[in-house]
Amino acid sequence: MQPDLTDFCSRYGLPKPATAQSRPEAHEQAKTNQTFSDKWRRFKQYGLQPEHKEFLFGWYCKKLGLPDLDALKAFYRSKQRVLEVGPGSGFNTRFIAENCPGEVFALDVSDAALTTFENTRDLENCSVVQADLMEAPFPDDTFDFIIADGVLHHTPNTRAAVEALYRKVRPGGQFFFYVYRKMGAVRVFADDHVRQNFMPLSAEECYAACEGITELGRELSRLNATITLEKPIPVLGIPAGTHNVQRLLYYNFLKCFWNEAFDYETNNMVNFDWYHPHNAWQHSDDEVAGWMKELGVKDYAFNDSNPNGISVLLTKPTV
Repeated sequence: MQPDLTDFCSRYGLPKPATAQSRPEAHEQAKTNQTFSDKWRRFKQYGLQPEHKEFLFGWYCKKLGLPDLDALKAFYRSKQRVLEVGPGSGFNTRFIAENCPGEVFALDVSDAALTTFENTRDLENCSVVQADLMEAPFPDDTFDFIIADGVLHHTPNTRAAVEALYRKVRPGGQFFFYVYRKMGAVRVFADDHVRQNFMPLSAEECYAACEGITELGRELSRLNATITLEKPIPVLGIPAGTHNVQRLLYYNFLKCFWNEAFDYETNNMVNFDWYHPHNAWQHSDDEVAGWMKELGVKDYAFNDSNPNGISVLLTKPTV
């Protein structure tokens, strides 16, 4: 269980890949890596606290199209070799390793690798490596399952990142990824405006700048108010129906996250996570479906986990 790339490659008899700094996009990616290194040095217990687990693992069930936690555990019990890319604090890597009978690997280019290592070092079947996913030090056709939850849109090219990991899935294996969905016009405008102002800030400055947005999300959430729209507003991407007021603003006007399962600092971190990273691409369902066609994938599902993202579970063809 070593987070060092040289030791890892030596252990598994692999050549050390080129570093991220050797690629043209290195400077841009380094800015995003700084954001997440800071985040996971601060929030080392995210997802490991009991009050987080019901929400987070319930969300994983939705993302993977599974009915409940027992089904999620059974899913991992059916795998022999799993890779999680972008593990954050390692809470999900730990859950996978506790339920998988085989080997589990976690890979991250940021200091999240170090946090994940500390949070999983007691698990004999879990290894952590710090490396760029575009140069992942594993042979092609290796894994029964790869999961990249909320990670690939933070690379210089989401489509290229999908393909890089897809190569590592064995024929007949599965690959899950979650990417940001392109939202309605007002939300896209607000996202771009806030991000352009927040990206240049230091991490500390950005956390402070997000506090007003977090407070807005909290106060709207605590209203617990709903409105009903009899007619949709297609030009803004707003459907008809009954809407929680906080969710209506969140999905269509401004990402002002709030969840009572988290404390204030963690809620503020979620908003920081949205607005500070240098790379944060958004994609349409049609665009992602096009990737599947280009890769020759026919067996895949878009699982309805939330309006803000696209959850894709695919099976790699055997021929």
